[in-house]
Amino acid sequence: RRGTDAEIAAAREGNDETESERLVGREEFLKRVWEYKEEQGGAITSQLRSLGASADWTRERFTMDPALSVGVTEAFCRLYEKGLVYRGTYMVNWSPGLMTAVSDLEVEYSEEEGKLYYFKYLVDGAEEDYLPVATTRPETIFGDTAVCVNPDDERYRHLVGKRVIVPLSGKSAFEKDSPAKNYRTIPVIADDYVDMSFGTGALKITPGHDPNDYELGKTHDLPILTIMNKDATMTSTCGTDYAGLDRFAARDKLWKDMEEEGLTIKAEKHMQRVPRSQRGGEVIEPLVSQQWFVKTEGMGKKALEAVKQGEIEIVPRRFEKVWDGWLTDIRDWCISRQLWWGHRIPVWYVDNSEENFIVARNEDEARQKAIERGLPADVPLRQEDDVLDTWFSSGLWPFATVGWPQDEGKTGENTDLERFYPGTCLETGYDILFFWVARMVMLGIELTGVSPFQVIYLHGLVRAADGSKMSKTKGNVVDPLDTVAEYGADSLRYSLVTGVTPGQDIPLNMDKIAANKSFANKLWNCCKFVTENALKGADEAELASLGVTGPLSKEEFDTLALPERYIISKCHELVESVTNDIEKYQLGAAGSKIYEFLWDQYADWYIEISKTRLYEGFGGGGDDAKTARRVLVYILDTSMRLLHPYMPYVTEQLWHHLPRAPKSEEKAANALMLADWPQMDDTPLVKDDEAIATFECFQALTRSIRNARAEYNVEQGKKIGATIVASGELKEAIEAEVKSLIVLAKLDPEQVAVVATNSDEAKAAAAADSVQLVIQDGVEAYLPLSELIDVEKEKQRLQKQSEKLAKEIEKLSGRLQSKGFVDKAPAAVVDKAKAELAELEDQASKIRASLEALG
Repeated sequence: RRGTDAEIAAAREGNDETESERLVGREEFLKRVWEYKEEQGGAITSQLRSLGASADWTRERFTMDPALSVGVTEAFCRLYEKGLVYRGTYMVNWSPGLMTAVSDLEVEYSEEEGKLYYFKYLVDGAEEDYLPVATTRPETIFGDTAVCVNPDDERYRHLVGKRVIVPLSGKSAFEKDSPAKNYRTIPVIADDYVDMSFGTGALKITPGHDPNDYELGKTHDLPILTIMNKDATMTSTCGTDYAGLDRFAARDKLWKDMEEEGLTIKAEKHMQRVPRSQRGGEVIEPLVSQQWFVKTEGMGKKALEAVKQGEIEIVPRRFEKVWDGWLTDIRDWCISRQLWWGHRIPVWYVDNSEENFIVARNEDEARQKAIERGLPADVPLRQEDDVLDTWFSSGLWPFATVGWPQDEGKTGENTDLERFYPGTCLETGYDILFFWVARMVMLGIELTGVSPFQVIYLHGLVRAADGSKMSKTKGNVVDPLDTVAEYGADSLRYSLVTGVTPGQDIPLNMDKIAANKSFANKLWNCCKFVTENALKGADEAELASLGVTGPLSKEEFDTLALPERYIISKCHELVESVTNDIEKYQLGAAGSKIYEFLWDQYADWYIEISKTRLYEGFGGGGDDAKTARRVLVYILDTSMRLLHPYMPYVTEQLWHHLPRAPKSEEKAANALMLADWPQMDDTPLVKDDEAIATFECFQALTRSIRNARAEYNVEQGKKIGATIVASGELKEAIEAEVKSLIVLAKLDPEQVAVVATNSDEAKAAAAADSVQLVIQDGVEAYLPLSELIDVEKEKQRLQKQSEKLAKEIEKLSGRLQSKGFVDKAPAAVVDKAKAELAELEDQASKIRASLEALG
């Protein structure tokens, strides 16, 4: 767990502030955090296990484990020896709440309303002349060391080179620097960096507390003044009136004091980007501080090239631009943190000197190096108090967890490092692409010489219901275990994997999870039908033969009837499509296809058709029943193999209820999670495109009859007659499956006929009072009208509706013929009335046509 997170969480757990925890001393504090880790550390593992993560739990690692700590120390030392680690004084992002430096990536900017303060910088030696300046942070005036204007700004060109008086500096300790006068002055300088249109066009420069001013200050060799303590209170440098005040309290007091001195011009509302700590939420203070850094320019170039040369693929590809942009403009990485929880930096200071230090892997090595420098054997050595940024140790994860550096160079010994590094795919959230992923790539290439993985798969963020990011520190995290308890692990897991497109966020939608719970129930019911109904009539020999050992052969496939060839063809299409999607990391699309197939094709169509094979009452039994059992088991088994990565629990449970082939010797157990994928190589699975097209015509015919029943409000249990008109192979196919059509469309077996196109039977059906359904070119259906409705009752109903519409039309038509209405009413009202009349007349026309059709 990240050091800042751990310290915050440990403090919250004990109902104490972080500072109070520190009062107990480093050793006691670390003892408490370790206790907290032992109590809480298994929570994430428990969640992963509950969600069905298929991992080797014997290899669980923690970054503070002794073996990994060795890797962290080794990495620091090697980078230092390469000249890539250095200690320097630079501007950093300081978190006053956490009392530590944080990286650029741990700073979040928010648009907030503040104020833009306009005030006067009096020109030294000129009684009335002043330079107007605007700032959002008046408290930093104490740290100003120059005022900068654009050299092309004619308003201020005459002041360049002169000096101006720092407001209220007479009240500060600066008076000691200038005994001749009771104030401090700073120069007016020129630089085209200044935007003449912002504020007053004059920019106060505070190199010690603003990153842009810091860079400008280096350009113009300006002094750096630190006016804030690490807790964001003002230092004694600001004078006794302000020393010890919080920065925001100092802002208010200073502005009030400047108003009394007549140094203010105005203050107005202003929207500004405020840097806040991602961890603690407080406003970040730019601060010049001595820290440890890693040079990243060279490592960044190597990481850029790894993606450009195709060694690493980023999914989705649009993040390659983000990757390029960040690594191109990368700054040196501040890796030291003023925390106690973490990997202590392996640096020893000699004899309490801050400048004389030794980088070593342990204290014994540090002492040996000190002796080699000519220092006495008992010279005092003090280890650096700071710890390393947690992302430094996390950046070593791909190789440190599998035996680096301990097994480095042991080729041919089948070590974990040799077997598992580099990896194939890293799957993570896009929000830590640079926090973690870029660091892993940079450190991996630098320390091992190869990229740590081939693919970076970036999933979107699962957000809270309101769209905000879930965060432990915000307290808005939905515990997966609670969701699992209510909806089941499979429902949550399937929702997460299929609902998140790579790189796109999704709010956690409980309705969707509930719907996927229904899908799990549907799958359960399908399996129940197969095992408790379809397989009920099978003997032991048949059951033993039904175990799926591989793809269905073409020889067996060719013996099957149309519905069986269709469902197997669609299943094999699904296998190939899902396999292709998964290989291309389109995990959501693949999972959705399995859902659609099982629900729409297998459950809604084939299971219903199989009943005409299984049950003698529908004309089934015998070999037809055996074939149906074979296909039902084959499709369900294959589908569960595809679905298992998404819904492991229910599929594993159900798979064990199906007939299974005996366990092979190379498998540890006869389990679905160890079963072969339905397509183990590039060999095409058997399919029949003609069977698909023919059965889709059969489906369209069935749907058309169902839709007609619904349109005419036919009672659900009533069976109706139908004459199907077709020709050639389509006619033969429909005739062969007429019993399936009868079941699916609820037809009366005694009044169903399949006749040839242009036959006398077809002409007779067309001439009778019937509803014509055009299915496709060459396929029609005629449903006797008397089977659909009671003609006399329907006439009466339509006549009443016609009379009602006639009255409404007469009333609205008369209104529109009234000159007073048309001339006086607003045009929009008149147009609306005309549209309503047109709609009523259209309805009346349709009813008249229906009455004429009824005779």
